[in-house]
Amino acid sequence: MNINDLGFIRVAASAPKLRVADCDFNTSEIKSVIEQAINEDVQILCFPELSITSYSCGDLFFQETLQMKALSSLINLSEFIKDNKKKIIVIVGLPLKIKNSLFNVAAVLSSDGIVGIVPKTYLANSNEFQEKRWFTPGTVADEYSVEINNESIPISSEGMVFTTPYGNFGIEICEDLWTPLPPSSEPGMQDADIIFNLSASNELVGKYRYRKSLVLQQSARCSSAYVYASAGVGESTTDLVFSGACIVAENGTLLAESKRFSLDSEIIIADIDITAIRHDKLVNTNIISSSSGNVTEIDCFPDPVYPKRMYRNFNPHPFIPGKKVENESYSDLFNIQTHGLAKRLLHTGVDKVVIGVSGGLDSTLALLVVVKTFDLLGYPRENIHGITMPGLGTTNRTYSNAVSLMESAGVTVKEISIVDAVNQHFNDIGHDPSKHDVTYENSQARERTQILMDYANKVGGLVIGTGNMSELALGWATYNGDHMSMYAVNSGVPKTLVASLVRWIADSQLEDTPGKIVHDILDTPFSPELLPADNEGKIAQKTEHFVGPYELHDFFLHRMIRYGDSPKRILFMANQAFAEKYSSEEILKWLKIYYKRFFSQQFKRSCMPDGPKVGTVNLSPRGAWRMPSDAVVKIWTDELE
Repeated sequence: MNINDLGFIRVAASAPKLRVADCDFNTSEIKSVIEQAINEDVQILCFPELSITSYSCGDLFFQETLQMKALSSLINLSEFIKDNKKKIIVIVGLPLKIKNSLFNVAAVLSSDGIVGIVPKTYLANSNEFQEKRWFTPGTVADEYSVEINNESIPISSEGMVFTTPYGNFGIEICEDLWTPLPPSSEPGMQDADIIFNLSASNELVGKYRYRKSLVLQQSARCSSAYVYASAGVGESTTDLVFSGACIVAENGTLLAESKRFSLDSEIIIADIDITAIRHDKLVNTNIISSSSGNVTEIDCFPDPVYPKRMYRNFNPHPFIPGKKVENESYSDLFNIQTHGLAKRLLHTGVDKVVIGVSGGLDSTLALLVVVKTFDLLGYPRENIHGITMPGLGTTNRTYSNAVSLMESAGVTVKEISIVDAVNQHFNDIGHDPSKHDVTYENSQARERTQILMDYANKVGGLVIGTGNMSELALGWATYNGDHMSMYAVNSGVPKTLVASLVRWIADSQLEDTPGKIVHDILDTPFSPELLPADNEGKIAQKTEHFVGPYELHDFFLHRMIRYGDSPKRILFMANQAFAEKYSSEEILKWLKIYYKRFFSQQFKRSCMPDGPKVGTVNLSPRGAWRMPSDAVVKIWTDELE
């Protein structure tokens, strides 16, 4: 597979073994790592600050012998890369004398030779680091080029962007990241997709955590990837110890980090999603418009790569928070839902609600939201009118769970069968009740909605919607049936998140009896129960048999809306994420269905009721997803053919 065609580029950060002031040894180790990186199809490789000499040379930097040896080592490395059959871009650090000043620089090497020099802008000047003793800040460099090996090499500390066919990058050096306005902000605000940082940051207790947070934050601020390579344990330990900390982040997310304090050369590799980065910059127009535009572009040409595996994990459940943050995330989500509803009740002056409770997952979450909201506002739970409406497909299990859940919650319970009313309706419109078609199903959904609306008028309350965002994406809702309500608390919550949130509520906030009821609801197959039960009285109409697995559709939805991904990319990533669960043929089948349903059902989303946005993906036509109802799906499905 050509990962570049799919929008990825492979990068690496390395902390090689080194010896202080031993340029030959260091160059040899750098070459060894380059060869390892080439074998792993790496396209851009970054080494630490002053990696050719080592960072901790002190006053030896003033020695012409070391300066000249560093320069000859750079030329040696450049020739080594030129002679390699595979084209790779390598970034190394060294001291470079220009006229009567010494600069701490990053040199970019490619098959074309030394293509650019970036000097360090902000020099460390603390008790531990006295760089101003040896080096001149990059901003003082008044040269536009420097002569190396009879070639004129461009040099700039401001806004230099290296462009490749697969992704563009900028460079900053160590202390630059720790300043209020890192130099990477300028190329990051322009066309740089990746920032490389050549660093030599010593270790102190707790410092690694703070350093990593800086890398993550800068990658998020610049909507970019950030590749950080720091000097290893081979540095001088006269006063400080270095650990070889290497980090790769993408838009605030950690992709890879190295083993620290290793006596061997370390290398970490990651596949950067350039397409996703550029989508975020396309959406966030402040990134380009706020830049000064002082950018120097230098072309580089690494080879395309066809690796057998990805150095990247694709989360199959992108809406579900990770274990480390799940309590905070679920608590926030639950609070957004409850406070959204609380505001609507306070604004309308209404202290009663009506909600249909089916014994299914969506209505369970909606009821739990309503109960918490009423407790928050100090309203009596008796003002919550929970109505169960058994119909032609209701099973004993869901009916029993619906009633038991409402009773355990202390809400007003009402049962209204829709069987007679629906049969009368079939008779009125001349529909054969033995014909289990869309009319058979939708008549029941609309009858239930009519009951809820009319009963809300009767008690002076609001109808609370139960439908989730995944159903809206697929159009798996009856227009003006379960599609409609007066406030839709679940409309921003996808199906996979509904299930995990309900489980969290059951485990952390409910007492034993209601918790057991909710867990049985969690184990019940997804179904609207609009078709008769099977011979054993169990659910016959299982939603996922018709529209496909919700976990797949939620993955498709997230990639399409959050990142603007093409069908080809979504298919590739889904195959990676679900390789052990679904065949590629299955994934392709359901992806085609997803696109066809998503485009054909926009008219339902165009008039969906109000509901709170809980995450970055939302389908509200008012503030999140504006799509014409008549858009044609052809070019999307054609790509999958």
